Amino acid sequence: MIQTKLTKMLGIKYPIIQAGMGPFGTNNLCIAAANAGVLGLVSSTGLFAHMIAPELGEIFREATGVTEEEMDDPREVLKTMYRYVLENTKKTQGIFGVNCMVSAELVGTIGNFIGASKEVRDESSDMEKRFKLLVTSAGDPLPIRQSEDLKEDLKAMRDSGLLWFHVVPSVKGAKRCEKAGVDGIIASGHEGGYHTAWDPVHSMTLIPAVAEECPNLPVVAAGGFCDGKTLVAALSLGAVGVQMGTRFLCTKESDFVEPWKAQVVKADSNASLVARGVVGPARYLKTSASLRLAEETALKEANLYIGKADDLFSVPPELLTAEIEGLSATYSGDEENKLTPGGECAGRIKDMPTVKELVEEIMSEAEKVIKNIPNFVV
Repeated sequence: MIQTKLTKMLGIKYPIIQAGMGPFGTNNLCIAAANAGVLGLVSSTGLFAHMIAPELGEIFREATGVTEEEMDDPREVLKTMYRYVLENTKKTQGIFGVNCMVSAELVGTIGNFIGASKEVRDESSDMEKRFKLLVTSAGDPLPIRQSEDLKEDLKAMRDSGLLWFHVVPSVKGAKRCEKAGVDGIIASGHEGGYHTAWDPVHSMTLIPAVAEECPNLPVVAAGGFCDGKTLVAALSLGAVGVQMGTRFLCTKESDFVEPWKAQVVKADSNASLVARGVVGPARYLKTSASLRLAEETALKEANLYIGKADDLFSVPPELLTAEIEGLSATYSGDEENKLTPGGECAGRIKDMPTVKELVEEIMSEAEKVIKNIPNFVV
């Protein structure tokens, strides 16, 4: 069995994190992942799914036990979600966490996540034992550490033992993580699906660079990882494990809608592109709608393709609304207008197993690859 600093740190069986993807919730996927021996992540963006399509709010509530009244109180929604996951992983004692975005547009919500996480972990020893990780992404972690408004909640969270990882696309971002005092870094290469970086640094370059520059922090590799071969590659690059999004999206228990999963399965090796999304560059699988959005991005927001960051106030609004409309079209099965975010590894995904089957296959392949490496060395 492959054990790393990540498995020991989180108390998981295998060195894999299931990414907290959006825009739908990942409550059921998180449960399946935790039950399979990896770290399952609840996606906080599920809280906002009803803004994309009203029906999604109903599905989200049914999947978590959240009442319509609770939807007005983010902290109560979050705590209900955590309790739901805890109850449904009781038999396996699965380990889980939560992912939340801290982009400039959403940074004001982080207090709810920190506060709710601390409060719910105080409810029981089982919750404290198994709700292990807060993952922040799509923004800068340092303002969280420096915020006077968050100071008390953050200290209480850290004192309670909840670990904090942050997702970065660059060495510069990783150094900011060090200053912020995070417990681990998830280094995400440009191959990854949905939100990507302004500067396209891919995993083969990013992962070893971050591991070398931040030797005192465990580095988890993300972006293009989907099987045993790529897990072994990540370990050889200096990572302690991998985070997988697109691969877990395409599983039987995934909360994502069937048209989205089907798009992943039929993808080829040249199946994705990058266009303007609500929080910056976004990688989508190629559909009629994503091709149109990429063309419009090139015409109206070409800075995206040269790594020049902008903000929501300078972006043509039609580019932003296109994403919301496209995701809604995916949900409704509108083939002509659907947008389906996904990573480059979609071209290597050809089936839709259960999460347990997937994890066991990945680990079996990884062990075989490691054993076979000497055969490639003269």
